[in-house]
Amino acid sequence: MIRYALQCDDGHGFEAWFGDSAAYDDQAARGLVECPHCGSRQVSKQIMAPAVAGTRKTASAPDLAKMQTMMTQMAREVRSHVEANFDYVGDAFAREARDIHEGRSEKREIYGEATPAEVKKLKDDGVPCAALPPLPPDPAKAH
Repeated sequence: MIRYALQCDDGHGFEAWFGDSAAYDDQAARGLVECPHCGSRQVSKQIMAPAVAGTRKTASAPDLAKMQTMMTQMAREVRSHVEANFDYVGDAFAREARDIHEGRSEKREIYGEATPAEVKKLKDDGVPCAALPPLPPDPAKAH
């Protein structure tokens, strides 16, 4: 497909798409190309800069594999920090988080399990919580 900038003899500019340059030439010769503003069939192509994709080098584009490795390492570090420094409360997470938030339990950092419905209710009620990143696969055990 090719897009041409066109102009009629009355000076109206417009664009149109054609299968290729030969398709434009054929349709113009048969009087099938007309101005959408005034209906004139006296239409000519205008000078147009080509839109060429991918001509610039993307030397600064990040390496996807390197980024993935970095993100996996960061997820491991976040999870390790939480497991080492927060209290594990198991499936009582939603109840304990609410009790801490409302002052009924000692203020401390916790982690545990909660259903999506429990998490939604906590967030709706203004109780701060966030999902722990899942443990990334161990690269040593990859096949």
